[in-house]
Amino acid sequence: MTAVNAIEVNHLTKRFGQKTVVDDISFHVRQGEVFGLLGPNGAGKTTTLRMMTTLLQADAGQVKIFGHDTVKEGRLARSMFGLTGQYASVDEDISARENLMIFSRLNGLSRRAAKQRTAELLAEFSLENSADKALKNFSGGMRRRLDLAVSLITRPTLIFLDEPTTGLDPRTRTQMWATIRQLVRQGSTVVLTTQYLDEADQLADNLAIIDHGKLVKLGTPAELKQQIGGTKLSFTVRQADQVEPAEHLLTTSAASAVQRVGQNLSVRLKHVAALAPILAALNQAKITIDHLVVQEPSLDDVFMTLTVGKN
Repeated sequence: MTAVNAIEVNHLTKRFGQKTVVDDISFHVRQGEVFGLLGPNGAGKTTTLRMMTTLLQADAGQVKIFGHDTVKEGRLARSMFGLTGQYASVDEDISARENLMIFSRLNGLSRRAAKQRTAELLAEFSLENSADKALKNFSGGMRRRLDLAVSLITRPTLIFLDEPTTGLDPRTRTQMWATIRQLVRQGSTVVLTTQYLDEADQLADNLAIIDHGKLVKLGTPAELKQQIGGTKLSFTVRQADQVEPAEHLLTTSAASAVQRVGQNLSVRLKHVAALAPILAALNQAKITIDHLVVQEPSLDDVFMTLTVGKN
C-alpha cells in the first residue's frame, strides 16, 4: 500500500484584487522530508504557505494534509500540523516558562503534563537559563527558538516554518538548522519557506522554486543544479599567445560556450568526466595554465537562471 503524502497541493490560486499572487501551483510533500519553498521576496511563498495552513482562503485549488481536505475537514487537518511564523506569537510581558505553560494548557495538557512538556522544550531549545526572564528582554534568536518550541508542544508530525532564520545571526541560524534536522530525525515532516539559498541547499530534500506566483521548477537541490548546467571549469592561461589555442581546444572539447576575460577562460562541462581529457589535451598542446578551479553549480546559479529577469 502506497503511503499517503504529508501534503498534496493541487492547482492552488490566490488573487488580491486584479493581481494574481499565486498562480495555479501544484506539488506534493512526502512524509519525513524537508520541503523548501524558495523564491525572491514577493514571489508568493508566504501566501502559498498561508493557504496550506488554512490562514488564508484560496480562490481555487485544493490542499490535503495527510489525505484530509483543508476546507472540508479543516479542524482535523489543522490538528495535524504546527506553524511557526516569522515573528513570535507570544506574550511579551511574561516569561518563556509561563508562555509555554499557557500554550500547553490551551492545547489540552493537564497542569502536570504541561509542566513536564515545558521543561522538555526549555531544555531542547537551550532556554533553561533564560526561562524566567520576560520575553521583552530576549534576543531575536531566543524569541525565534521559543516560537518554534510553542509550535512543537503537541509534537506535530508536520511543521510549517515561515522564514525561520530571517534576521538571525550566523550562530543562531546554525542552531536552528540543527533543531530542524533533529525534528526530521524524530520523524517530522518540515515545510520551509526561505529566501536563503544556502539554507535551502543545506536542509531541503526537495525544492519548489516560486517566482511571480508561478511554480518555475521542482526537484531536489542536486537535480536543479544539474538542469542549469554541469561542473564549471575555469583557469588562467599563463602565456597570452596561448589563449586563443586554449579557447579553441575548450570549445571543441566541452561543446559549450567558453567565457573569456583577459587570459582567464571558463566553461561549463556537461559531465565531470570531461575534465580529464581537457587537461590531457592542454598538456599535450603544451599550454601552461594556473589557478585551476573546478566548481559544481550552486543554488545561487539555479536561482539566478530561473528567476532573474523573468516576467
